[in-house]
Amino acid sequence: MERQARKVAFYTLGCKLNFSETATIARQFEEGGFVRAGKGEQADICVINTCSVTEHAEKKCRHIVRKAVRENPGALVAVTGCYAQLRPQELAAIEGVDIVTGNNEKGLLYTQVADRVGRGAGGRSAEVHTCAVQEIHSFFAAFSAGGRTRAFLKVQDGCDYRCAYCTIPDARGASRNIAVAELVREAEQIAERGVKEVVITGVNIGDFGRTTGESFLQLIEALDAVEGIGRYRISSIEPNLLTDEVIAFCARSAKFMPHFHVPLQSGSDRILRLMRRRYDTARFAERIERVREALPDAFLGIDVIVGFPGETETDFEEAYRFLAETVRPAYLHIFPYSVRPGTPAAVFPDQVPPETAAERVARLGQLSARLHAEFCARFTGQVRPVLFESTVKGGRMAGFTDNYIRVEVPYERELVNTIVPVELLSVASAAPEASGYAGGDEYMTGRVR
Repeated sequence: MERQARKVAFYTLGCKLNFSETATIARQFEEGGFVRAGKGEQADICVINTCSVTEHAEKKCRHIVRKAVRENPGALVAVTGCYAQLRPQELAAIEGVDIVTGNNEKGLLYTQVADRVGRGAGGRSAEVHTCAVQEIHSFFAAFSAGGRTRAFLKVQDGCDYRCAYCTIPDARGASRNIAVAELVREAEQIAERGVKEVVITGVNIGDFGRTTGESFLQLIEALDAVEGIGRYRISSIEPNLLTDEVIAFCARSAKFMPHFHVPLQSGSDRILRLMRRRYDTARFAERIERVREALPDAFLGIDVIVGFPGETETDFEEAYRFLAETVRPAYLHIFPYSVRPGTPAAVFPDQVPPETAAERVARLGQLSARLHAEFCARFTGQVRPVLFESTVKGGRMAGFTDNYIRVEVPYERELVNTIVPVELLSVASAAPEASGYAGGDEYMTGRVR
C-alpha cells in the first residue's frame, strides 16, 4: 500500500487542550501524505489522545483503545496524552498498542509513527516514549481549526499549583508557554482559515508568562488586535488570577466575550483548605462581584467537586447555599471526587461513600438547571449577536450569543459561520446530558432580525 493511501483515525478524550493538540497532530499527518479515515472506515493508523483527570476518564480511555484495536484489525495504534504520561506501562500492556508517547514527546508522535510505518515494524512489543515529570520542558504549540466556526488556541501548558486532588502537574509538568508574538502568529493562521471565534485554552492560563516574562493581560491585548477573529472566549481561569485588569480589558473589548469559566471546587472554606486551593469563598465571591460590576450580562460557569474526602453534610449544605444564594452562576460543571493515586487526597481519611457523592451531584445538577434557565430567561425579548454554527434536527440551526446562550432558529444556509442579531424569544429545554452532572440542557428559541 502506498504511504499516501494510509488512513488515520483520531480519538480525543478530555479537555479543550487535548482537542487543540489532536487537531495539530492530525495536520502533521495530512501534511505528511496520510489521509483521515472517514466515519465507519477502517483505519491503518489510530491515534488516541488520552485523559487522566478522573478514574472514569482512565476507564473510558482503556475502552477506546481496545475498541480502536478491535475495529481496526492490523492498524498501528499510538496512544498519547496524560494517561500515557502517568501510566505508560498500563497502556503498553494492552494487546494491539504499538506506541505510547508521553506529553513531553507529543509533538514528535507523527515522526514516531511515520518511522514505525517506514520500518514495517508490526507485531513487536509497544514502544514507550516518556520521561520523568521533572524533564517535561517542551511546549507543543497547537490549535484546532477544521470546518468549524470555533477554534481552540493553546497558549499555556503545565501547572505549578499542587491541589490535593490533582495529577495534572505530574502529567503536564511545570507551567510554561511560548511568546505572545508566536501566539499572535498562530491566531493569524486561524483567522486565515475563516474561523470566527477562538477559545483560549491551557492548563492554568492565568499563569501565562512563566517562561517568557510576559503576562496574560499582555497576551489578550495582543490577540485582540488580530484581524479576522470576531470573538474570543477565555476557557477557564483561576479566581486568584482573574485580575481587575483582565476583567476591565474584557469589559472594554469588542472581541472578548462576556463569558468566564472560573473553578470554585468547593463552597466550604474548610474543604477549600483541605484541597489546598489558593483562595477562600470571600475572595471568590469578591471576584465574581467584580465581574458582574464590569459585565452585568456575563455568563459565569463554575467548576465544583462533590464528595471530597472529609466533606460532611454540613460542608455540602454550606457549599450549596454559597452557590445558590451568593454566586448564582449561569451554569455548574459538577464532578464527583475521584481518587487519583499519588495525590495527597488519595490517603485522606473520611472518604465519602460513592452513593452519598452521587446524591449530592444530583442536587447540584438540579440547581444548575434552575440557575441556567433563570439566566436565559433574563434576556427574553433582547436582541443579541449570535454566531451560528450548525444544523440540528427538525430543520433548525444553533448558535451562541456573546454571553454564551445557545439559540435555535429555523435553518438558513447563509447564516452558518456568521454573526447576526437575533431576538431571544423563549427558554426551551432539551433532555439532560447523558452524564447527568450538568442538569438540564436549556436553550432559547430566537428570531433573526
